[in-house]
Amino acid sequence: MLVVGAFSVPQPAQAAVFKHPGVLVSRAQLDFVRANLGKEPWKSAWKALQRSPVASLSYTAKPRAVVECGMWGRPDHGCSDEREDANAAYTHALRWYLTKDSRYAKKAIQIMDAWSAVISKHTGSNAPLQTGFAGANFSRAAELIKHTYSGWTRAGRFAGKLRTVYLPTLIAGKPNHQGNWELIMTDAAIGIAVHLDDRASFNRAVTTWRGRLPAYIYLKTDGSLPKAPPNSKHDTKAEIIDYWHGQTKFVNGLAQETCRDFGHTGWGIAAISHVAETARHQGVNLYATAKHRLRFAMEFHARLQLGATVPSWLCGGKVIPGLGPNLEVGYNALHQRLGYDMPHAGKWVKQKRPVGASRFLAWETLTHAKNPR
Repeated sequence: MLVVGAFSVPQPAQAAVFKHPGVLVSRAQLDFVRANLGKEPWKSAWKALQRSPVASLSYTAKPRAVVECGMWGRPDHGCSDEREDANAAYTHALRWYLTKDSRYAKKAIQIMDAWSAVISKHTGSNAPLQTGFAGANFSRAAELIKHTYSGWTRAGRFAGKLRTVYLPTLIAGKPNHQGNWELIMTDAAIGIAVHLDDRASFNRAVTTWRGRLPAYIYLKTDGSLPKAPPNSKHDTKAEIIDYWHGQTKFVNGLAQETCRDFGHTGWGIAAISHVAETARHQGVNLYATAKHRLRFAMEFHARLQLGATVPSWLCGGKVIPGLGPNLEVGYNALHQRLGYDMPHAGKWVKQKRPVGASRFLAWETLTHAKNPR
C-alpha cells in the first residue's frame, strides 16, 4: 500500500538543475521585449495587454475548491473563472517584469494565493483539458514571479498545489483523446515540472511529446499511415483513419484534427511549439525533432486558411477554418531563428497580431514576435 501511494503523485527529482525563469519565456527574451516596447510589433501588443480587463489592478480572482468542467462548457463551475484568473496572473507577471512596477507582481501573487488557498480538484469530462489550460498559464506566472520578484511568501503553497492538484492529471496524459488534449496537457506539465525543478516529470513530459508529435502531424517518411499515439487504442489501419476523421490520403503537414476543424488543430500546433520552446530554455533541442513537421503543418493550414482551394481528396473537399492566433511561437522559432521560408504562415501570423489572452495562449506577439533570443 505504501508503494502505491508513493507513486500516486510525481515526486521531485534529485539534484535537478533548471534555468529560471524558463517556462515558455526566458529572461533574455523578456529583456529584448522590454528594450523594444516603443517599436512595432511589440508596441501594439503591449498596448493590447495594457487595455485588457485581465491587466487591471482592480482585477479580482474567483477561486473555488472544486472546478467542474463538462463538454462544451456544460457545466462551467469555475472553469472560465480559473482560465481567466490564470491568464490574469500571467498577464500581471509579464507587466511586472516589463515595467518593474511591484504593484503588478503583487496582483499576480494575490491571484495565485487566492487559488492556492482553496483549490483541491478538477472534475467533469473536460477536467484534464481544463487542468492543462489553467496549469499552462499558472506555471508561467509562478515561474516569472518566483524568480524575478522577492516578495512572494506563499510561493511554496502554490507550488504544492501545482504538484498535487495539477501535475498528476497532466502527466498521466490522454492517449485516446483528440491530440490537442494531450499536447496542451503536456505544455502545462513541462511548465510545472520546470517550476518545481522536477527532472523526472520534465523527462516524462518530453517523452509524451515525442510520442504524440508524429501521431499528430504527418510526414511522408512515416510511411503510408500516420503513427499511432503511444499506449492508445488506435493501432489498426481502420482505427487510425477513423481517428484522423476519415482522411485516407496523407501528405506532409496534415494533422490528426485537420478534418475535424482548424481551431483545435491550431491549439495542437501551438502546444507543440510551447513545449519545444520551454525545452529549449532548458537546453533540450526539441525543435530539431519538430521543425519539419511544424513548418509543413503551419504552411499547410495557413495556406488553406488564407483561401486556397481545398482539394477534393482532403476532408471530403471541405474544411472548417478558424486557425486562430496559434502560430506565433512556432513561426518565430522556425522563421526568425532557424531561417525557414514560411510565406503563408507569416502572412497569417501578421494578420492575427497582436495575440491576446485566451485559454492557454497569452500575449505571444509581445513575448515571441521577431524575438531572436
